[in-house]
Amino acid sequence: MDIRINPVGFSVNPVLEEFINKKFSKLEKYHDGIMSIDVTLKLEKDDHLENKLAEVHVDVKGQDVFAKKNAKTFEETVDELYDVLKRQLVRAKEKREN
Repeated sequence: MDIRINPVGFSVNPVLEEFINKKFSKLEKYHDGIMSIDVTLKLEKDDHLENKLAEVHVDVKGQDVFAKKNAKTFEETVDELYDVLKRQLVRAKEKREN
């Protein structure tokens, strides 16, 4: 499975990159048809604290799974997205098996 991280307008530090790779590689447990994961990170030009935006596209055989979240830190955003994507992948796998 290929995990691609695409920061928009800034560079990702290695610690964040490793965190994202480690977290999203765990998604393979929930669906065996994952081909790739694209993570887009953006800093929104907003005055409120939750200006870290992450969008994740999971390319699964036969369909795409997508989630998007804002939070105070990218780590928090990734944690929240992991839970959302896990539920979507479990649902997609159940549909495929039925």
